[in-house]
Amino acid sequence: MQYDYDLLVVGSGPGGQAAASAAAQLGQRVALIERKPYLGGVSLQTGTIPSKALREAAYLTSRAAGLGMRGALQRRAATEPGFLAAALRQKDRVVESKEAQMLGRLMEEGVTLIPGEAGFVDAHTLAVVSPKGDVQPLSAAIIVLATGSRPRRPADVPFDKERVLDSTSILKIRRLPGSLIVVGGGVIACEFATMFAALGTRVTLVDSHAQPLAYLDADIQAELAGELHESGIELRMNTRVAGIAPTDVGTGVTLTTQDGEVLEADALLYALGREPNYDGLRLERAGLLADDQGWVRINEHQQTAQSHIYIVGDLAGRPSLASTAMEQGRRAAHHAFGGAASSDGGILPMAIYTIPEVSWVGETEAELQARDAHYVSGSARYCDTARGQIIGAEHGLLKLLVDRDSRAILGVHILGESASELVHVGQMAMACGAGVDRLAATVFNYPTLAQCYKTAALDCMAQLEA
Repeated sequence: MQYDYDLLVVGSGPGGQAAASAAAQLGQRVALIERKPYLGGVSLQTGTIPSKALREAAYLTSRAAGLGMRGALQRRAATEPGFLAAALRQKDRVVESKEAQMLGRLMEEGVTLIPGEAGFVDAHTLAVVSPKGDVQPLSAAIIVLATGSRPRRPADVPFDKERVLDSTSILKIRRLPGSLIVVGGGVIACEFATMFAALGTRVTLVDSHAQPLAYLDADIQAELAGELHESGIELRMNTRVAGIAPTDVGTGVTLTTQDGEVLEADALLYALGREPNYDGLRLERAGLLADDQGWVRINEHQQTAQSHIYIVGDLAGRPSLASTAMEQGRRAAHHAFGGAASSDGGILPMAIYTIPEVSWVGETEAELQARDAHYVSGSARYCDTARGQIIGAEHGLLKLLVDRDSRAILGVHILGESASELVHVGQMAMACGAGVDRLAATVFNYPTLAQCYKTAALDCMAQLEA
């Protein structure tokens, strides 16, 4: 059968772009369909990049604490609208620059860009409704769905984009709230909680679990909990929400717990989960069905029950990271068109952009204990390095988990400055099969935080040789 394209990609986020680029580089006829008037999806426009740009302003404020200037900067951030506006303008500049780069690259690669909303006609055909309302049927041998996800917005939560916010609308506020309730204990909730706390907002984090980010390695989680407390964030754990409502005076919001306690703040961020953007795709016409949790099942190659239809990025569910989405898109295209897709998908780095950052790769101690692994744990603190002392990193921690018999690195866990960068040293060591002896023998620049790898490795070796 003759198709209009070899590949149709729905969604221009990191996963969709990566799939389109990889297929185009393999010589395929590729079209990318995007319903929004801009490229980049949630990652570029309303999620990853904007939130990290705002985080940078908060991070600089937190760094100023070491110079005794945190109070002054926080007062400025809270009282001067221009402070936040400047951070938002920088965010807009970054988004515009990245979007222009993406557009230029896709055009150079010969990818056809089609504006409109796509829905299945049959398993190989999509009907694309243009912004003007025209309908165009397009067919392809391979289809990649990369339409992303959106914040979960329960009907009983009175979102108004001013006082009751989700993770998208909070990035558009123009004045910092004096107080903020954050509902949730996951990645997004903790990231925004630490951002606003660093800028001087009084933050209360409310969640039904016993502790935030409980799946982290226990030592890292404990360190992070201490950092949250030190930054002034009030943790209300094991707390269930009964209701959320604007205050009677209309200038704030109240949260009522199931125990009857009433919390009040200037604003509230609801950050409890995300939902897949399947709306309008008409999956049933392609022979696809979502499971009880609302997600379409896929295999290790990102394929659905229809082997020529792939799902990548947030639409595929966890881990919902831009870096993972890009790799999923690339691997899906190579799998579909016979390209070489050499990558160890099992060694994925994870990062949480709280202040301070958390990043890890491999297993936690709890996971090792669950499988009765024989291992040792070695650690190094930032404050013991010259670089850590120079930058005032008092609480940073790098932890290695090493197999007792093979001396292989089983996990790397980091909290502190540049954790999301430093983790890649451990990731590459694990991917290349370099054990703890190699890390201990490696010469790192001085002074650097990377020296923590050598210190932690020597700590492990001392235990192995005892």
